[in-house]
Amino acid sequence: MTVENLTNNLSDLTVSYLPVMINAAKAFVVLVIGWVLAGTASRIARQRLAAQPRIDPTIAGFTSSILRWLILLITLIAVLGVFGIQATSLVAMLGAATLAIGMALQGTLADLAAGFMIVMFRPYRVGQYVDIAGTAGTVKDINLFVTELATPDNVQIIVPNGKAWGMIITNYSHHATRRVDLVFGIGYDDDAERAMAVVARLAGEDTRVLADPEPWLRVTALGDSAVEITARLWVAADDYWDVKFALTRAVKEAFDAEGITIPYPHRVMVQAAAE
Repeated sequence: MTVENLTNNLSDLTVSYLPVMINAAKAFVVLVIGWVLAGTASRIARQRLAAQPRIDPTIAGFTSSILRWLILLITLIAVLGVFGIQATSLVAMLGAATLAIGMALQGTLADLAAGFMIVMFRPYRVGQYVDIAGTAGTVKDINLFVTELATPDNVQIIVPNGKAWGMIITNYSHHATRRVDLVFGIGYDDDAERAMAVVARLAGEDTRVLADPEPWLRVTALGDSAVEITARLWVAADDYWDVKFALTRAVKEAFDAEGITIPYPHRVMVQAAAE
């Protein structure tokens, strides 16, 4: 092959592939711009909506997620347009492939539909502590496809919306108040009324314990080694664990000071007399 032929071949290749390379470069630029724009617009929308006190954080996160995916869809259409594929052709192609796409992405589409149901009916919101099918954590984000939880030790858990909507949801933060149940064991030789008076006094001194509904104290069981006293106290949902831990310690210390025993399981050995 002569130098002239090689030059001609390179010239032909350049003429043939140059438009494709230019279009590819344009498509890449459009894709990068669209990707950056989607992330920026989503972040700004979330911040602006979250700053409005009348807008629920759940709505803010979900709306920003919709905006992000909408911009990405427009970007995809623009990229295809660079290669000469018009939006009308794209719609026709998608229409023809609806069944195949639905079969392939049925899990994703189910998550998308479940996301709308969660936002519409609000079984939980951002900031609430929930248990979804045995997985508990604080809701950090709800977007089109997944719900993000954070466990008390700050481990991230991603739950597909389809799984969340189809499972049993326990929302510990839905109501403003919760009931704290405390069970204390005292010895059979101790005065139950006196012990209950101690628990009632400590509950009354804690300002976090609500007067309505009023505290409930009863002897609820005669165990193998202890008489069980149950206290049921109503508190604000945010005070649940603090009150539970504080009163458990306070009752222990008060029982020690009052001489009320807290027995532990034990066995009494009875030996028969020799004949």
